[in-house]
Amino acid sequence: MKRLYKFFFLTVLSLVMFLTLLKFIFNDTEDKILKPLIEQGIQKSEETILLPNDNKSCLKETPTFNIPNNEPKKQITSNHDDWVLIWQDEFEDNCININNWNIEDFAAEKNNELQHYTSNNVKVEDGVLKLISKNERYKGKKYTSGAVHTKGKFDLLYGKAEMRAKLPTGQGIFPAFWLITDKENTWLPEIDIMEMLGHQPNEIWMVSHWLGENGKLKSDFSSYTGEDFSKEFHTFSIEWAPDSISWFIDGIERFKSTMYIPNENMYLYLNTAIGGNWPGSPDHTTGFPAIYEIDYVKVFKRNKVN
Repeated sequence: MKRLYKFFFLTVLSLVMFLTLLKFIFNDTEDKILKPLIEQGIQKSEETILLPNDNKSCLKETPTFNIPNNEPKKQITSNHDDWVLIWQDEFEDNCININNWNIEDFAAEKNNELQHYTSNNVKVEDGVLKLISKNERYKGKKYTSGAVHTKGKFDLLYGKAEMRAKLPTGQGIFPAFWLITDKENTWLPEIDIMEMLGHQPNEIWMVSHWLGENGKLKSDFSSYTGEDFSKEFHTFSIEWAPDSISWFIDGIERFKSTMYIPNENMYLYLNTAIGGNWPGSPDHTTGFPAIYEIDYVKVFKRNKVN
């Protein structure tokens, strides 16, 4: 009987020692393998834990842009002869200019869109602003994306707004360049200088939205079908006057509206939405990351002398 007790005691003791050894090995493996993976952004769960934004250390304040009258206009092409450059960002410093832009950080609520905008999806490098859309879960949304705007920093009433950009493509990808009113609880009126459905990269939509007298949304719009706008950089602009809005693609007028002309200050907005009522959701054909590349944004006023 003593031998049986001794055998039982040694067996239990060996089992305890074995389990203790396994726990030590597991903890050591987790410290050496799992933690570095997590630090690199590889998660143990479906929810993405975003790392601190590298751009924050690069946020830069620069003097408000202004061109003295005696200096030549920078990179003004022939179709700008009647205009004076009053504001621009060419993204030359590899930094976000916080005097010019706000970076969005919120979950989209419009049109059943699927993205959460974060500062991690906004980068400036090689002289280009990049709004990066990713297939990653974050705070209840299936995707993350980037958006910037000039609310409280710059707005305009009439003039010319122009962007040079290469657009992202893919089912469910929805890049836009637009003007929006600075009002509470409404997006209207709204001027969409450029919208593109990612699964139709050769078609650009030009739209004006406003609130009708009956309180319902009204719109005037057109589209232009040309080459694949995701392959190369192109310019997209409007000329906004008190009696008309004209849309230009690569310097050529493609649409003009006189139905409703906003007469209030509006600010610039750049974003890539994911999914929603109009573009539909991404599918297996959609490539991520999808990158919206902006070379410059410029705003002009009419040259009163001319």
